[in-house]
Amino acid sequence: MSRIDFLKEAKEFENEIIKSQRYLHQNAEVGFELPKTAEYVKNKLEELGCEVVACGKCGMVTTIGKGQGKTFLLRADMDALPIKEESDIECVCETGNMHACGHDFHTAMLLGAAKLLKKHENEINGRVKLMFQPAEEILSGAKNMIENGVLENPKVCAALMLHVMAGLPLKTGTVIVANGVSAPAADYFTINIQGKGCHGSTPQQGVDSLTIGSHILIALQEINARELGVSDEATLTIGKINGGTTGNVIADKAVLEGTLRAYDEEVRGNIKKRISEITQGIAGTFRGKGSADFGNGCPPLKNNGELSEEIEGYLTVAFGEEWVFNTERMGGRTSKSGGSEDFSYISQEVPSVMLALAAGNSEEGYIYPQHHPKVRFDEKVLPIGSAILAQASFLWLENH
Repeated sequence: MSRIDFLKEAKEFENEIIKSQRYLHQNAEVGFELPKTAEYVKNKLEELGCEVVACGKCGMVTTIGKGQGKTFLLRADMDALPIKEESDIECVCETGNMHACGHDFHTAMLLGAAKLLKKHENEINGRVKLMFQPAEEILSGAKNMIENGVLENPKVCAALMLHVMAGLPLKTGTVIVANGVSAPAADYFTINIQGKGCHGSTPQQGVDSLTIGSHILIALQEINARELGVSDEATLTIGKINGGTTGNVIADKAVLEGTLRAYDEEVRGNIKKRISEITQGIAGTFRGKGSADFGNGCPPLKNNGELSEEIEGYLTVAFGEEWVFNTERMGGRTSKSGGSEDFSYISQEVPSVMLALAAGNSEEGYIYPQHHPKVRFDEKVLPIGSAILAQASFLWLENH
């Protein structure tokens, strides 16, 4: 077991990690369009003496370690959300975007881990590959970087990511390790309905797309109510309906947009099939046409059991048993929110683990959840996250 006290070392440059997080927060960018974020990350890595390689659309990779052994991947996502921030923090973002899911923390912590690992580069028994990823919020960045070789040259043997969580009833800095599936598959879909427009005074001459859309909306709720068993964990949401131009015209077109979340691939496939069948069937019943088109999505995130146990053991020894929890001790998964994570694409390729890190106790005023315009995260967790990433990768390589 390594005698390096990564947490002590990380706290020595805590202000530097905080400075990075605040810059990233104030300059929040979305999707694959991250010019300021990417430039900042690249400059910080090059200041450490790291060689930075572009990977896909706006992604970046650097490898630390001079050994010829195995390669362990650490991943941080860099993108924000198109949300107008309403929090009262000092570094509030004015770009119209917001790091409401903590990706600024993830990126700053991985930069901190890079500094720790670079300091001990000659002691690393193998190589640590650092993956800075765009477009997680649209579930596209990880897949794009995989397609552009992030898991190759050198070939990745295992992977880890860390996600901050606000509003948990746990002490800030508590690490949560999950076994099995910890984040559901996600699918975004659009339902297009074609009717026939006409004057509102002569409805018999038209086909009302809004009526069709309303019946589809209600019918889709029957999937959860009557077609899923109690153990088939899934949720289906229609969050947007658009159609019509004025009150006295039968609308010829309507569009519904929604999301699907499911922890099981078979359940996911069956629901997608039923969404299409219900859409086409009801549209046809009311003399119109309808189709369901599925866009960006990702599979369930699977935590490798053996790797989870190893990481839990490393962190328990390094930080103390009171700071490391397994989800089994908490009565289930890390979160009941059902949020998806495109790190799942990596978990489909190599043994992987997603850790959760409590970053704001609900009893200390951190009451808003991820994706809320008022969500805040506790800065005290930043050096802890950097130490966790460095510790886990260093020890895994030491033991393999």
